[in-house]
Amino acid sequence: MSSQRILWYFADPMCSWCWGFAPVISAIKETYAAQMKVALMLGGLRPGATEPMTPESRAEILHHWRDVHSASAQPFAFEGALPEGFVYDTEPAARAVIAVSEIEPQTTFGYFKSVQAAFYAEGQDVTRADVLAALAEGHNIDKPRFLERFESDDARNLTRRHFEMTQETGVRGFPTVVLQNDAGGTLLTNGYRPFAELQPEIEKWLAQPAGEKGQV
Repeated sequence: MSSQRILWYFADPMCSWCWGFAPVISAIKETYAAQMKVALMLGGLRPGATEPMTPESRAEILHHWRDVHSASAQPFAFEGALPEGFVYDTEPAARAVIAVSEIEPQTTFGYFKSVQAAFYAEGQDVTRADVLAALAEGHNIDKPRFLERFESDDARNLTRRHFEMTQETGVRGFPTVVLQNDAGGTLLTNGYRPFAELQPEIEKWLAQPAGEKGQV
């Protein structure tokens, strides 16, 4: 029986540090595609929020965004971001990623990144179904097909299950990356780190037998 190595990426499309980490996870996927599977687990940053943001919370979040921009050089549209009345509910964006993963699994990471870019770099409201559907169309997924899946009970339940599995795993912050082999899971990072820092640790883990508890 062949062993399988999996990198679990716990993230949320509306998590700013995950946007900062986007080039890192892309580099990991491109570099190690032949050596391990890279799987996305939707974390659930603020699912089900119903109250509009306060000026204080907006200021705090924009402060985080500037930290992410400084650390990662990822683009942000600060002007007009998080307008008055904005409800920071991350469930729809996560559910959209789930819907796309069920329609076109190979498009999952590309769509996830499109939602991130739309929110952070373009100032789009990715809590809206029409915005999420338009982004899906950019990946050659028809709007009616996307919306049917997006609004389905199956997609809602699977999204909730992702959130629950993240909690059960003990992950509390994003991005978090866990390396899994036959012997179990090994934490690679809890939080943003550049690819140059992570690569030697991934190489060390890959060099160990797949049935041996990893250390990085």
